Amino acid sequence: MKIPFLCLKATNQIYESQISEVVLQILTSGWYILGERLNQFEFEFAQYCGTKHCIGVANGLDALTILLKAAEFPANSEILVPANSYIATILSVTNANFTPVPIEPLLDNYLIDYQLIEKAITPKTKAILVTHLYGKCCEMNAINDLARKHNLKVFEDAAQAHGATYMGRRTGNLSDGAGFSFYPSKNLGAMGDSGAITTNDDAFAERIRALRNYGSSEKYVFDHKGYNSRMDEIQAAILSVKLPNLDADNLYRRQLAERYLTEIKNPKIILPPSDSIENDAWHLFVIRVKDRDKFRLFMSEKGVGTDVHYPIAPHKQLAYKEWDKLNLPITEKIHQEVVSLPLNNALIAEEISYIIQYVNQF
Repeated sequence: MKIPFLCLKATNQIYESQISEVVLQILTSGWYILGERLNQFEFEFAQYCGTKHCIGVANGLDALTILLKAAEFPANSEILVPANSYIATILSVTNANFTPVPIEPLLDNYLIDYQLIEKAITPKTKAILVTHLYGKCCEMNAINDLARKHNLKVFEDAAQAHGATYMGRRTGNLSDGAGFSFYPSKNLGAMGDSGAITTNDDAFAERIRALRNYGSSEKYVFDHKGYNSRMDEIQAAILSVKLPNLDADNLYRRQLAERYLTEIKNPKIILPPSDSIENDAWHLFVIRVKDRDKFRLFMSEKGVGTDVHYPIAPHKQLAYKEWDKLNLPITEKIHQEVVSLPLNNALIAEEISYIIQYVNQF
């Protein structure tokens, strides 16, 4: 049996006729940027998240960068970030001319260790940017309480957590603002790059809308030094087609994840936590294995594709060489051991059984 880590053709097959129809409609409409399709998706996704505003942008990195830029913090303000997040979280801070301050994660769930946040706060700290990594929500009540105590903003990197919930509320509606990615492999994925920002703050949303469009809120009038970052009509229409199925897709992911959690029984494998299985979006099913390369080779020989999210910690990347001497042992351990197993809406029960069989044999 051959099971790729992810086959986007298979995951999108059920939408083929609907997507073909809307793409043709847009092609014949003659309107391709900042049109009714974008307005429709922004309205639908804001309603889905439970927020007043959704602003479509070009990609997830731009979503976070513009979100931070719109906050209008002083230059070189410090933004606390999880040390083990994808590089885009860190890049958004430096792209906005602020200083990222990495915080170690919890080893059991890979999320920012909220108990370490307060020690890292300085007079220059202006915000906490959390990542709902792999589709699991951070401990937002504690983080928001801490932010209020120190007069800080809280922002969510929700790029991997479409539809995940915390205390009955969805990601995107757990902070002052959130950035989403709709990269094709996401739980809600476009057919190219696109992203969005959600917020409940009217003035903040107005600045974000201007910043995504060169800093303009009126044609040829520029109040801000902005970006060219707009979700196009085709991506917006595709996302509107797929959004109604997001909860069902997430439920299916949870069912597959539950099988992994209950049927994988191998002392060499460290499973992700199952404490909030019904609330997590399960974007990725991430295990830890000490001999990762050997495990991946073994699974590959059995026909099972795996991936690593992520092999190199941000502070060990050349782009952030000034961080190379930071002491972040938990982050480094995570990056040395994590492996992602296949988890998507195209997998069938027999394939999951096959994967489990060989994970247990390793």
